[in-house]
Amino acid sequence: MATTYEARTISVSISRDPHDVYAFAANPANLPRWASGLSGLGTPLEQAGDAWVVQTPEGPVTIRFTAPNPFGVLDHWVRPATGGEVYAPMRVIPNGAGSQVLFTLHRLPAMSADQFAADAAWVERDLVALKALLESSSG
Repeated sequence: MATTYEARTISVSISRDPHDVYAFAANPANLPRWASGLSGLGTPLEQAGDAWVVQTPEGPVTIRFTAPNPFGVLDHWVRPATGGEVYAPMRVIPNGAGSQVLFTLHRLPAMSADQFAADAAWVERDLVALKALLESSSG
């Protein structure tokens, strides 16, 4: 039998064209502008081959992104300095004249219920920051 994890999909509506939202969110250089886990580190996100690396107090964190595509898929894989790799599925889909951004968070085996709730709250804050940024400017 296949192992599955508890999952929660966090979603935010953005009053911007899905192509605009995708173009902005798919650009790794924009990630520190709305992803609080990267914006507060004070080090730039640097490209390293087909991945991006940010220096953290625990060491380098590597992020790989899915190839650009016409389907709104923004999946990425995060490899913390401590090892392992976390899959983060993310999508931009049309919602009327605007967009819906969906991020699915998986509860990994070593994650407590409190840690899972805190991670979900963190993702929600980041998506709200993405919404505010895109709705207040041209991105």
